[in-house]
Order: sequence, then structure tokens, then C-alpha cells
Amino acid sequence: MEADWDEVHRITIPPPRTDELPTPATAIAFDTQQELLWIGNEYGRVQSFYGAELQLYTSYRAHPLSNGPVKQLLFHERGVISVAPTSVHLSSRRGLTQWHIEDTTMTDLRCMSYMGRTHSVIVVGGCQTTLLKIDVERGTIIENIPSKHEYTMMKRSHWLCAATSTGPINILDPDNLNIIQTLNTNNVGICDMDARNNYLVTCGWVTRPQGTPMLASLANVYDLKAMVQLAPIAFQAGAAHVQMHPRLQSTCLIASQSGQLQVVDLMNTASMQLRHADISGYLSSLVLSPSGEALALCDADGLVHLWGSPSKLHFADFSNPTEFADPEASVTVIEVNSDLPLSAIGMPYYREQLLSSWSTNELYEVGNLPTRIDPLILENLRTNEVGAFARNPKKTKRNQVEKSRFIEGNAANLGAPKFLSEKARHSEPPNFVERRISDVVESLAASALAGTAKAEIPAMYRNVEIKYSKFGVDDFDFEYVQLSGASNFGAAKMGLLEEHSTNGPLTSTLQTACRYLLEHISNDYRKISPHAAEFDQTFAIDAYLNIRCPNCFNDSSHHSRARNQIPTFSQILKVSMEGESPPRGWCDKCRRYHHLSQRKTIRGLPNVLILNAALKSAEAKQYWAIPGWLPDRIGIIVDNGKPFCFEGEDLRLHLQRRLHIINVYDLVGTVADVSPDELQKSHLVSMINVAVSEKQPQHPNDWHLFNDFLVRKISKDEALRFIPAWKNPAIVTYQVSTASHRVDDSWKDSLDTSLLYHNWSINNRHSQDTITLRPDADRPTTGFHVAIDTEFVALQQEEIDISANGDREVVRPTRLGLARVSVLRGSNPDEGVPFINDYIVINEPIVDYLTKWSGVEEGDLTPRTSLHNLVPLKVAYKKLWLLLNLGCIFIGHGLPKDFRTINIQIPKAQVLDTVDLFFSKARQRKLSLRYLAWYLLKEDIQTENHDSIEDARTALKLWRKWEEFTERGIEESMIEEVYRAGKKWGYKPPGEGGGIVSGGPEVRREGHGNSAGMSASGGNLTVPANQIGGRETPDILRGGSDIGTPGRTRGNSG
Repeated sequence: MEADWDEVHRITIPPPRTDELPTPATAIAFDTQQELLWIGNEYGRVQSFYGAELQLYTSYRAHPLSNGPVKQLLFHERGVISVAPTSVHLSSRRGLTQWHIEDTTMTDLRCMSYMGRTHSVIVVGGCQTTLLKIDVERGTIIENIPSKHEYTMMKRSHWLCAATSTGPINILDPDNLNIIQTLNTNNVGICDMDARNNYLVTCGWVTRPQGTPMLASLANVYDLKAMVQLAPIAFQAGAAHVQMHPRLQSTCLIASQSGQLQVVDLMNTASMQLRHADISGYLSSLVLSPSGEALALCDADGLVHLWGSPSKLHFADFSNPTEFADPEASVTVIEVNSDLPLSAIGMPYYREQLLSSWSTNELYEVGNLPTRIDPLILENLRTNEVGAFARNPKKTKRNQVEKSRFIEGNAANLGAPKFLSEKARHSEPPNFVERRISDVVESLAASALAGTAKAEIPAMYRNVEIKYSKFGVDDFDFEYVQLSGASNFGAAKMGLLEEHSTNGPLTSTLQTACRYLLEHISNDYRKISPHAAEFDQTFAIDAYLNIRCPNCFNDSSHHSRARNQIPTFSQILKVSMEGESPPRGWCDKCRRYHHLSQRKTIRGLPNVLILNAALKSAEAKQYWAIPGWLPDRIGIIVDNGKPFCFEGEDLRLHLQRRLHIINVYDLVGTVADVSPDELQKSHLVSMINVAVSEKQPQHPNDWHLFNDFLVRKISKDEALRFIPAWKNPAIVTYQVSTASHRVDDSWKDSLDTSLLYHNWSINNRHSQDTITLRPDADRPTTGFHVAIDTEFVALQQEEIDISANGDREVVRPTRLGLARVSVLRGSNPDEGVPFINDYIVINEPIVDYLTKWSGVEEGDLTPRTSLHNLVPLKVAYKKLWLLLNLGCIFIGHGLPKDFRTINIQIPKAQVLDTVDLFFSKARQRKLSLRYLAWYLLKEDIQTENHDSIEDARTALKLWRKWEEFTERGIEESMIEEVYRAGKKWGYKPPGEGGGIVSGGPEVRREGHGNSAGMSASGGNLTVPANQIGGRETPDILRGGSDIGTPGRTRGNSG
């Protein structure tokens, strides 16, 4: 209670009728979300008063007169909950009833409190043997809980404190209402109590020697953390009411019935302030506002006294705007003459509905639109003297027509494209133009006009989704839109992973993820020498933290690198960077805890500013909605430890004068939270200026929108435009201007590559076929060729949703885990010799080893039983990461899926995929490794289980064969020959079960010299008799098939 606190306003509680006297309040409380003071009386009526003037806002009867007086008020986002002896009531803040509960178990209710961590369930108790759990959202009684104690009052802190009718206080678990501890107060009854953080303060009655009760002259104090009683507070006038300060953790307010007020610190009871309230009768109730800036007192005469500081009186910390009735518009008299413009009159207001406003039941369909003619029919039309005719493609049943009207659906999501396998099955004619994202945008815009989507949100901002077929994610047509990927990271305890999500706002999750990444990357970077401070110089503000004790004015400081938190612009950014805060801390001079004064002194600025901007207040949204309020360039000057921020014209003038050293930052990107409406889940999109990362940019602004896998180029104005209704900022990133158009990759020169030159194992097993790299002979450098193949096991089976009509939809594909990595030399005398052959330890449960296609058996990945070289996933990943950054070129078959499952991104310039080398776009299918090895190399591979060394060596040989074709200029004709033979043999080696087929077929080809698979004379080719049988491949690993599925195709025939 500050020195300027005094009574600022006094009102009389309105009586129930005009001919009656005011009634005293039986319950009083400040609203936690709005600037309202709520009062309940003995007639069951609830009233609210607005602001410092205590203007009457609402008044309604919550409980019938027979239910008794209002005992307690509790606040929810839906409204106000009130309890009477025989009923519980919820009304909106405007007085509209949401629900009302009366039950036979309700006989004498007195108190209530929230349960658990959410405000969805309350517990209601009283002087009865039953506690009631009530669902606030539904307004129903969930459970009746028998109780051995009768409760008169409940207060919630970390625990639920419940005062019994006989004096002791039970400490309850808010989740299950189990009694944790019972505190003995030495009182015969509790008249008031309050709990805040780890402290509980109570006051009550004691018995006189004559046997009559009186108010105790001591207020009891308890430490809820240690569950012990602390030294009581003496109050000779008799403690009748107690309140804990909501901001000052150890400050307590005690009042007597005569109006004497005492503010005391629980840790220093000798320090106190005394005030006296001017009341005519006795003090009946007292309450502090959630902000700590207002105090309300009620006396027995029905008067409400509002205390506070007149300059900063407010009730809630972050109050929402209170909704008032629209004021009546005044009628303006306008003199109409020839000089009066018609725009001055305005549009008229109509009391009756206009004829142009049609309701939905007055709209009728007038017939279907004509169906589209199939493109195959149009292509094959033949004209005659009557008209034109074509062959019926028979895509529909007899007498069946296509529904041409718009099919209602979730237009807020971008529709998924046709699967690649479906496109291959239903091949379009050459003149058919494939539908692209622009067509989807147009269709969504049309559906928005039809009322099926929210027209205010452009299509490119709406949710996009990936559909799964039985071939997994590889079957999705990412060329339909552009792809923007992201990788996962481990932070389960912070709720950052999908399986540990708290279902909170995405903006809060993003800010937590940003802090988590900066903190952990910074900690890891400090272990690197000799440039351990470079990360902090890039991302952290170099500052000193000054701490002052207000009691003895002792100053102490320590170094602090603080990251930016919750800023706006430009003066707001300054306040955020240097803002003072009054934490409670330890003073070395006083040797005790105090409320200290803390202020930052800026010493240096980082190269990158990452600003959290997810402010949901109405004022913040109003700022962001102003066009151009977010500057694309800011300047910061640090003078004597204080920051000064500039933008626009002020920044230009400071740059011209050159009187101070100014750090200029350019806006490089923002992340926005897109919330379509209350029925749809929000999602995040990012707008990034990619021009800053180009060494020679053509334009200073090249903004792109990244919405999941949808990437579109947008204008600068669109990127910096925020709409409070559905698009609000979450993260804003600035980069120092001098760092633009520069990419520092000098760290690659100091890579620690020692891991590649020795065989590291956790079970002391080493592969006999593996020869590690030798630093003097085959050191990996830029252009060093390596052949790679990986094997996987299934960690989670696919999830399938089957609709009522039998349609199957893959909700989540099979999740694979890396089980084996084999890397072979691709050049020098040891070509084809493996130098990495690692099996990976997997700590998760394995649902299927896929032995037939991976070669991994049960026990191979367990350190106790495995006979192979076992390494952790981190070691295997780092080896591949080193080869990537050393510039090695990876050779393999169907590598994109391998790299995607490993979660590593390899540039296309460093990948030689034999799937793409031996691929013809006109054929719309990719060939398996086994078929290519049989046809081009005359080798029998994958006869039993797969072997990653064998597959990698085969891919290396196919690449050498491709180089041979390229040198002779016959690669295109050879590909056509391979496809012709593949069509004849079903793109599989002939034979079944891996047996030998005698008398193999003869495939005729044009002479191409001594190429693989041809006779030396260059004429006809006779396929040798030792042919390979085909085998089926599981859907989760199958690449090529009869329907032309892309992806990892080496397992098509085995």
C-alpha cells in the first residue's frame, strides 16, 4: 500500500426494491479479466460495477430467494460462477444465464475452487458431508465425493486450502482432493484466510473464559512448501479479514471489524503500515484486486469503499475490453440545397428487411451444370455429316453422370494433388495441361465467394496437407507445389514434440522452441575452441545486470547476455531492451531477501535480433494492424549502456549526421499465426526475404511465403501486412545490414574428421569386410565418390482410416528407423571396398525387422547379442555429415528416401542416383536395382536377403556402366532398350523363386559395340540361361511397380 493510497470512491449497494434499505454484501470479488467489481447479496442477486467510478454495469438474480444468500463468486472466461447454499449458477458478464444447477445433495454450500491445472472443473463444498465436482463447460455434476469434514472456505495456491467448520485447515491435492496435511490453527472457527504462492494466512475466533467467542489477536502464518507454522502476526484490534498481496509475495493486509488496516511483511513483521477506513458500522468484507492496485471494503450499512492510488487505479493485470450497449445515435439536421453533396447524407437505416436480402430457404437450385467432356473423347473425335463421335472410355457405370455442382467440403484446406501412381495409371494425353497450384488458388477463391470458405483469408495462407497412399510419402506429388522441409528436435519435457504436445497456442510453442534452440546451441557452441564467443556475439545482447536493494541501496552487478523478449517497435523495443523489473532476491549487504531493483546496462548488440511478438492484447493487435508499423530497417545506438532505437526518417538523419556509432538492422523474416476461425486449428506460416542470403541479389526485396510445403513469392507489402482477425505475428527477425549477402562457410576448413579413420564400436565387434580410410591414401575431398546403401526396420505400423463405404485412407505411413549404413569407396585402387559398415542401436521397440528386405535379423541391433559393429545413431549420422561437408559425391539407388529417413539433406550436385540415370520420363516408371543388375551387369543379386554392401556395390557398377554409355554417346538408346526388354519381362528378372530358367528369351537390339548384355559382333542379343526369379516387395519399401510408383525402386523385384 503506497503513500498516496486513500479512499477514491464510495457508493451504496442498490437495494432489491426502491422502497427498501440497501442490503450489505455477502460476497465480493474483483474480476480477473475485466475492470469490474462483483457483489452478491442475501437475496441471491449479483451486481457488477465498472471502473474507478463504480458505475453499475449488470444486475441479475442468480439464485431464487429460497436458495439463500450468495456465498462466493468465481470467475471463468465464460462468465461469473456464484454459489448459494442450495444451488450453483453461471452467467455471462452481461447477465445471461449459461447454466443453473440445483440438486438434492446441495444442502448448505459455502465455498468452491478450481481443480487441476485448467479452469474446466470446480469443486464445491460446505457444511455438508458431500463434495461436488462440476464441469464448468457443460454445467453438469461429474461426481459426488463423500467427505468427513465440513468446509466453510476454500483458497487455491499450489495446493487447495480448505477451512473446516471446527477450526483446522486441510491441505488438499487439487487433482484428486486427497488430504495432504492438516494444519491446527488453535481457533474454534475460521473467519477469513488467504493463500498465495507458498504462504497461508488465517484469522479466526477464540473462546473467552466466559465461553463466548471473540476475534483472535493473532493472525496465523503457514509455509505451505515445508508444511510448518511460522511466527504469527500480532493484531491487537482483532483480526477479522486477511488478504495476501497478488504481486508482493510476502506482503499481507490485515483488517479489523472497526476498519483498522495493517500492511505487514511476513518475513519482517516489525516493518508495517497502519491505515484506518472511515466506515459507519462494522467492516463485513474486504478484497484486493488481482493487480494489487485497488482495495474494496464493504460495511454493514451496505456501503462499498474503493481504495487505491488515483493515478494508477485499475483492477486486472491484463483486462479485456468491457462490452457496453451501443449509445443512441444523435439525429443531425441537414439543410438540403443545391450545394450539398449526396455523400454528406449517408446511407439510410431500415427497420424492415430489404427485398434484396434473401434468406437461404428462398434459394433454389435451377438445374445441374453441364458435365465436362472427357479429354480422351475430345482428343479422339471423328467428324461426319451429322456431327462428331468417339469411343466411350467407359470410366463410369451405365446411366451414371458426374455431379457438376460444387461439392461442399473443408475449403479452408488446400486440396491434395493426385498421387504419382494414380497419374501413371491414368495417363493423360500429351496436350493435357496438368493442374497446378494456380488452379487450386482460383478454385478456392471461387469457393470462398460461394460461402464455403472464409473469404478474408487468401488461399495461399490456408492449411495444406500431405495425403498418404500405400506407398507412403514418396507417392506424394511435391512438384504440384514447392517443398519446404523442416526437421524435428528433441524437447519432450517442454511440449515441443508432437507426441508430447500440450495443445497450447502454436505461437507460445514457437517462442519456447526458439528459446530452447538458442540456449542449447549456445551451450554446445561454448565447448568449441577457439571461437567459443562467436555464437553469443551473433545472437545475444552483451549487457550487465544491475541489482539494487531498496532497503540499504547496495548495488551489485554481474555479466548477462540476455536475449530479446516480447518487444514491439520502436520506442517499445527500447523499453523492452532496458526495462526494469522488481524481483525478490538476496542482498549481500543486508544478508536477507528484499524486493530488488533490476536494470540492464547494454554493452554490445548481436548481429541477429530474434524478437518474440506473440502479444494477444487488443492494443498490440491494433499496432500490428497499422500499415507500415513494422519497419523493414531499424537502427540502435548504445550510449552509456542505454539503447536508443530509430526507424524511418529518424534513422536516415542519424546515418547522415554520423554523430554516433549506429547499428543498422534489416528485416529478414517473420513468422505469423494464421487462425481461420474458432472451429479450425491455427497454423504457422513464415515470410522470408531470401535476397539477404544471395551473394549477388537482383532485387533488395525478394519475399517468399512458406506455408508447410507450399512456397509462393509475395510482395513486401503483403509480407509486412498483419490482420488482427486471422494473421498475427509470432516471431520477427532482424539481421545487421553488414552481414547481408555473405555466407561464412569457413568452419568447413576446421572439421574434425578423425571419426572416419578408425572403426568405432560399442560392442567391440568389427566387420571383416571393412577397411577404414587411410589419411595418407584415400582422404575424402571434394569430388570423392562414395557408394552408399542403407537398411531400415519398422518402428511403427501404418495407420489406416476406413470410411463407411469401404474407402481406405492412410492417415500415417509406416515409421522406419535406420538399422544399417554401408559406404564404399567409389574410386582409387580400393574401389568397391567398404569403409563404413555400421549397424545402429535402436532404443525404441521394433515392430518388424523386415528381414526379407533389410537383411537385419532379431538380435542384430542389441549390444548384448549382436555379432556386428554397433554404433549409436549419432555416430552414424556424424560420419555421413562429415562426408557431406567434405564434398563427397554419393552414389546409390533410390537415395532420396534413404536421406529423408535418415533426416539429412544432400544437395543434388552431390548425388548420383542410378534410378534417375536409367529413367525415361516418357515411360513414367522407374526401374529396380535387381532388374538393372540382371539386364546390364548379368549379376544375380538379392537372391536371399538384401545386403547393403551388395546393393551399394551394384549401384557403383551401374554408374560405371552409365559412364561407359555416356562416353560412347549411346545412353538414350540404351535406356530405351532397357525399357523395351523390361516391358517384355514385366520389369523383373524372369523366373520364379530364384531358380534357373533354361533357354532364356532372345532380345533383339541394334548393335552398340561391346556394351553390357550384347554379343561382341554388335548384332542380336541372346539373354543367358542363368536368369533370376522375381520376388514381391512390401508396400512400405516398394519403389517401381506396374503402376509406375516413384521413389526407392531397388526393391521392386526383391
